[in-house]
Amino acid sequence: MIEVRRLKKSIRNGARTVEILRGIDLMIPKGQFVAVMGASGSGKSTLLGLLAGLDSPTEGEVVLDGVSIGGLDEDDLAEVRGRRIGFVFQSYQLIPTLTALENVMLPYELNATGNARGRAEVLLEEVGLRDRMQHYPVQLSGGEQQRVALARAFVLEPPIVLADEPTGNLDSSNGQHVLELLMERQRESGTTLVLVTHDAQIAERADRRIHLVDGLVVADELQTAAAAEPLR
Repeated sequence: MIEVRRLKKSIRNGARTVEILRGIDLMIPKGQFVAVMGASGSGKSTLLGLLAGLDSPTEGEVVLDGVSIGGLDEDDLAEVRGRRIGFVFQSYQLIPTLTALENVMLPYELNATGNARGRAEVLLEEVGLRDRMQHYPVQLSGGEQQRVALARAFVLEPPIVLADEPTGNLDSSNGQHVLELLMERQRESGTTLVLVTHDAQIAERADRRIHLVDGLVVADELQTAAAAEPLR
């Protein structure tokens, strides 16, 4: 589902070149839940941005669901992002002038035809927000906003969902609840999930852990079945 070939990313800082990713090769099969770990500055969020097509690599290639995204023009790249990728951000990224329901409906209305409202209502009920659909983001708690973001990410049933520290702004109780919902949706839909985190407990729930240090993969481990048990 995701293939990364010799991926490098560097930026210029004055006369100096800073290497963020220094040559990464990955194969992530359909339906796998992968946790990407690493300290600040290790390159994990940069990697996620490159997978999403939000940034371009200095060298290398990203292939999503059989499509190499490096040579796509902006319209084609936007179509790939709209139809094949769902996003869950640490800071929620909800549109403040839209209700919870309208935020979830938006990707559907932009990228598909059909009953956007019905699909959005079902997902919001599944994440426990049946009575909050007409509320605006400012009227929702952080945990509720992130649940809206989860529903939005899955509204088009994308084959790939990318999550960047999705529990980072939440307390432990809300964070665990959001993680459980995210994993439940991923299992039910068969989505390939790549989640960036610095939390070892969250990473233990994944099928696979990838650890970055200074822009390189230093560990790539499949998890045992016991690791899938809920957090205590």
